[in-house]
Amino acid sequence: MARQLMWFRSDLRTLDNTALAAAARRGPVIAVFLHCPEQWRGHGHGANKIDFLRRGVKALRDALAGLNIPLVQRDIGRFEAAPQALVALAREHHAEALHFNREYPLDERRRDAAVGDACQAIGLSVHGYTDGLAFEPGELLSGQGDYYRVFTPFAKAWHRRIDAARLALRDTPAPQTRQPIAGDPLPEAPEYPERPVDAALWPAGQEAAADRLARFLRFRARHYAEQRDRPALAGTSELSPYLALGMLSPRQCLQAAMSENDGHLGDGDKGLTSWINELVWREFYQHIVVGFPEVCRYRPFQTHTDKLAWRHDDANFAAWCEGRTGYPLVDAAMRQLVQTGWMHNRLRMVTAMFLTKHLLIDWRRGEAFFLGHLVDGEFAANNGGWQWAASTGTDAAPYFRIFNPTTQASRFDPDGRFIAHYLPELADLPARARHAPPRDGLGTNGYPAPIVDHKAARLRALDAFKALANV
Repeated sequence: MARQLMWFRSDLRTLDNTALAAAARRGPVIAVFLHCPEQWRGHGHGANKIDFLRRGVKALRDALAGLNIPLVQRDIGRFEAAPQALVALAREHHAEALHFNREYPLDERRRDAAVGDACQAIGLSVHGYTDGLAFEPGELLSGQGDYYRVFTPFAKAWHRRIDAARLALRDTPAPQTRQPIAGDPLPEAPEYPERPVDAALWPAGQEAAADRLARFLRFRARHYAEQRDRPALAGTSELSPYLALGMLSPRQCLQAAMSENDGHLGDGDKGLTSWINELVWREFYQHIVVGFPEVCRYRPFQTHTDKLAWRHDDANFAAWCEGRTGYPLVDAAMRQLVQTGWMHNRLRMVTAMFLTKHLLIDWRRGEAFFLGHLVDGEFAANNGGWQWAASTGTDAAPYFRIFNPTTQASRFDPDGRFIAHYLPELADLPARARHAPPRDGLGTNGYPAPIVDHKAARLRALDAFKALANV
């Protein structure tokens, strides 16, 4: 049987991997990973995401070794070098075919098209697979044959058409006969201008991912609906980094949730169905980047909002980045991001809306800052979330919906525990005072006064959006 090249990208697992299972059925497998640090940096990924990826590749190498599959690695810098590198590897190892799971942002699709052309030129067959999604973009379309622009009808179509075949876990290959090919060590780590967060916060690999999934379903999932918005509680799954790099598949998550929910996806336990809905949201945004590729070109989904008069205020932006806005929930959330490489989902909405509405600063600056710090940085989900908050995207929050960060704090962090953890200068204040510290500075240990007044900022944002009607 002829050798098969399996090209790993954002699918760093041997379990439930569509392309790997298909490759193994055709012959002995040689795994490939192409390191593209210049491209990753160009796409805005920071040290946290890249370090997590590198550790994930190391864990993948160990898992593949248990199947006698060697992992060859090349440091190619940018995507443009991928066709030449893969063709050279195919020739070197006398491979018959190249297999990979598809990725959907625009640059990734262009890269894969170029790889396909190069392989076709030398007679190497290429096989791409749908793996990280239940439906390939273009399979779920509206009654008019268009990509869905709104989540709710997309989700209804998703639930209506989901079936056992799409949810079935892919076979893990049996150990193959050992190949006379040595796996490669990891290339040298790139120099980071910043230090990645402690690796112990985010252990990498499919075993760590499976452990987190099991613990979430056992201890938190049934309380997810009522606890998911409380940042002081361990109420969310914290699985987004593992899904972003494919150390865990959505099918594994859905199958596990169904097992806990008497075989149901769309109804049953409120906590489980609420979490399942978040997985469908994640898929929706992957469809959006294919159906509306302008979002991959720094354009808003709602094209008319490209004329919005954003403010260029570097001092306000720096205060937001550094957690110095004078709004404790916003500042605590930003410090959580910088210190841990992750931010609670409710707080992603609060901080994004604060930047875009209170400070009227372009959402693209915030999107880039998040992507540069998130360990789970994924273009489609990050872009979709930011455009929602900025009222420029799909299902966008109406422009007049502007979160009051003090009200959000009292509602979702009622005793100020989350605030006190990340803003220790406010820990000695009474719980309610942590939401809006006294303006006289007493007991705040130098915590700054608000950089903007909520009511005035709200009116400024409303005026800016209303002005679009006259542009």
